[in-house]
Amino acid sequence: MKKYTSVDDILNLNELLNLAKKIKANPLSNKYLGKDKTIGLLFFNPSLRTRLSTQKAARNLGMDCMVMNLNTEGWTLEFEDGTVMDGIASEHIKEAAKVISQYCDIIAIRCFPTLRDKEKDEEETVISSFVKYATVPVISLEGATEHPLQALADALTIEEYKKTERPKVVLSWAPHPKALPQSVSNSFVKIMKKMEVDFIITHPEGYELNPEITKGVPIEYNQEKAFKNADFIYAKNWSNYTNYGKIISEDPKWTISKRQMELTNHARFMHCLPVRRNMIVNDDILDSEASIVIPEANNRTYSAQTILTKILERLI
Repeated sequence: MKKYTSVDDILNLNELLNLAKKIKANPLSNKYLGKDKTIGLLFFNPSLRTRLSTQKAARNLGMDCMVMNLNTEGWTLEFEDGTVMDGIASEHIKEAAKVISQYCDIIAIRCFPTLRDKEKDEEETVISSFVKYATVPVISLEGATEHPLQALADALTIEEYKKTERPKVVLSWAPHPKALPQSVSNSFVKIMKKMEVDFIITHPEGYELNPEITKGVPIEYNQEKAFKNADFIYAKNWSNYTNYGKIISEDPKWTISKRQMELTNHARFMHCLPVRRNMIVNDDILDSEASIVIPEANNRTYSAQTILTKILERLI
């Protein structure tokens, strides 16, 4: 594996999931693979699970970690070619990426979208620029349009908890007071399309995701109908894609509650976290045995370690 910035970089999901299971069973079995190797974790935005799980995964492999919050600790970067740098940017990505590559064997980056300019966000300017100018492999710790490490953890969680060979998985929009990216949802859709599942998306009309990503996936505007006989409910908010970055509904009827969960086949509840209690999902569901958000978060370590393992094996 040369890089991991999108679910599209997965060539064989079953192979990755089998490796993740082996790693989870014995996380320190390959603790010298990353000996004398360094990973640089660069954060333009806040992080809890992604930051800690990736650090733990790297250390399980014997790697050294360097962490930098570029939004507060680094020089402001310029990403446009040919620009006269007479504004706030002090350093160009061309130099920054090459310099960091001399210090790190792998670079991992977290950078959220603006939710103002769809074209620029979809270009994944920050991560794609590092891929272009860095001389070492690049991993996305969540970009403007995808969160591929989260998606791999989600797939591993479903693989572990499924009770049938082909479970029904529902991705449900839920209300949120802030406009959120489509990144987690996009990657979840992509990875579900690679799994042996019956997958359906449900959301209010007007909240359609990028049609290129959801192509071939059934979309149901009636949440209760979508939930019938489901084995997994994955709740997530996302802002409008067509009227980009806008909130067009905060309908509380879409909050995941006992009412909807009773329609399912004793479904497990999933969410990437952090989660807004009693807005995305009610307490009685999140605190119930149906909720697997904590083991799902634990799998973030093993998804990261799996990707690092594949990249490090190629570097040897």
